[in-house]
Amino acid sequence: GARPCIPKDFGHGSVVCVCNATYCDTLDPVAVPAPGSYVKYESTKAGKRLERSEGRFQRSLRPPGLLLTVNVAELYQRVKGFGGSPAAMNILRLSQPAQDNLLCSYFSERGIEYNLIRLPMACSDFSVRPYSYDDVPHDYELKHFRLVDEDVKMKV
Repeated sequence: GARPCIPKDFGHGSVVCVCNATYCDTLDPVAVPAPGSYVKYESTKAGKRLERSEGRFQRSLRPPGLLLTVNVAELYQRVKGFGGSPAAMNILRLSQPAQDNLLCSYFSERGIEYNLIRLPMACSDFSVRPYSYDDVPHDYELKHFRLVDEDVKMKV
């Protein structure tokens, strides 16, 4: 079965789950629900972390309550996957066993099964300082283009 979240409070009104060299919480494998059913995973500021619950769709409205209408005949777009943006500079500060546990919690069947990541290039919200690849004015041929060390080590 799944390993539960070990909550840690940093005093900001919410908790995080402990993930270190010896422990990370895990999830049961995700399975497609039966027709007419749904599975909901809920996380809250109070401490729920991907808490699983099941339910059945209803054919008629029973007010009061939340109404979600699903028209399965009308499709808008195909979802390629789900993911996040792990910050390499933070991950690389962890021990190798802690890195392995953290990455498994993101990408493995024991975790949340991300299959995509966002990897910003150049200066971004993941950078510790402002920079660009070519600060030479009018260098349209990018003769002065250079990657910086953090891009080579943590992004490329």
